[in-house]
Amino acid sequence: MLSQPIEAPQARPLCMNVDISKFDGCHVLVIGDLMIDEYLWGEVDRISPEAPVQVVSVIRDSATLGGAGNVVNNLVSLGARVAAAAIMGAGTNADLLIKMLQELDVDTSGLIQDPTRPTTRKTRIIGGHQHVLRIDRETKQAISEAQGEQLAQFVKGRIHSFDVILISDYGKGLLSERLVRQIIDVAGENKKPVIIDPKGFNFKKYAQATAITPNKREASLAAGIEIVDNASLAVAGQTLLHEIPVQRVLVTCGKDGMVLFESDKKPYWIAAEMRQVFDVSGAGDTVLAVLGLGLASGLSFRHAASLANAAAGIVVGKVGTATVSREELQRAIAPSVDALSAKQKMLPDLISISEGLRAEGKTIVMTNGCFDLLHVGHIQLLSASKKMGDILIVAIDDDASVRTLKGQGRPIISAQERVRIISALDCVDYVALFSTKELESLIDAIRPNILTKGSNYATQTVIGRQMVERFGGRVALLPIIEPISSTKIIDQIKGDRSEGKKKR
Repeated sequence: MLSQPIEAPQARPLCMNVDISKFDGCHVLVIGDLMIDEYLWGEVDRISPEAPVQVVSVIRDSATLGGAGNVVNNLVSLGARVAAAAIMGAGTNADLLIKMLQELDVDTSGLIQDPTRPTTRKTRIIGGHQHVLRIDRETKQAISEAQGEQLAQFVKGRIHSFDVILISDYGKGLLSERLVRQIIDVAGENKKPVIIDPKGFNFKKYAQATAITPNKREASLAAGIEIVDNASLAVAGQTLLHEIPVQRVLVTCGKDGMVLFESDKKPYWIAAEMRQVFDVSGAGDTVLAVLGLGLASGLSFRHAASLANAAAGIVVGKVGTATVSREELQRAIAPSVDALSAKQKMLPDLISISEGLRAEGKTIVMTNGCFDLLHVGHIQLLSASKKMGDILIVAIDDDASVRTLKGQGRPIISAQERVRIISALDCVDYVALFSTKELESLIDAIRPNILTKGSNYATQTVIGRQMVERFGGRVALLPIIEPISSTKIIDQIKGDRSEGKKKR
């Protein structure tokens, strides 16, 4: 089979200025392997006397939706109305999963409980800021024909309620060839698109789907072609497109973006924006969710794929499995919105971001200050702070706080301008604006591993020190190489002006 060359990406992404408010009217059915992602955080201070392994003293735990549940989470975050369908277990884990879905206002009438089947739960143990172990409780045993028929009947009975069907296959035995065939057939009869995030080697069970969204490794294995460059990628994509066959193949290529394969068209490359932090965890779930929402809201496939690519670029800029919010997606696609503001986060966002970072065992560094008139001392502090960990969060005093701390006439630079300036630094990952009285609440939300200040402070006087140490973190005083401050610069400017007036 002859493959066509991959088209170069357009300079201006197709998704620019897309109206994502239309997501509100979209009804989406997600069928797939629902999971619970559990995180246990603790401290490691000794080796077990029973075996050469670390002993983790658990401090706290949390649970989030995983697998197809992360697709659901993304959809809800973007404003869609969602129903979920799956076979799951019974008991405590199943109850927790259903509770989390219902808290998102998800329709759970398509969930079927089987007491003989475990509800998939993946437990990640984080000790001493390191990912120590993952424990999976699951089965890959195929569901029974009767259970498959129940799900198929649910889809047939509700098909008119949905704008798009999303299938999230994690290979846990739910999506048999017979069930997938029934879903695609009934969707086709009712002119509803079916988008599938595939798994395994047998992609033929997805025949006639509107699209499949494998990553490059999955596409390579399913096509039986080693992908080493654009030419081999083009051959693999065309092979899947015609030999399965499906209407479209969207191959996700990590930091290189995506390539869309359609019949009788050249492969279309959608480039990704470069991100300072790159983690593809959960990006496939985001692609499936946003691609489906794009189609459901009336976008062309190329526009929807471009939008999905923009959304994936946001989540790979986060650490760990993450979702994309409407505000983040709007900023990514609207050129009129300041891109630097994407680094500024509110307290609820910082809580979620920090939990994800800790789950991945990342070291969070935090520092705070006025940063009124940015100077070389600030740059040295921020650069040195970043080198101490993986992620640097900078808390900036709001205007009222600066006025209280520095006196009338300050700040010289307004709060939003200071946020923009600090956000422009590559060493800074996130920025938060706060008032002095909110600092400890902010520290409590972020729970940094390291809180940094300049060596002109004494450790005992650093606000939040006891709180950070209680979390198992520490305060680091970084040496001030050059004795410079914003106040000195401002006083010098005022002095120079006074001298100038005298000479006149």
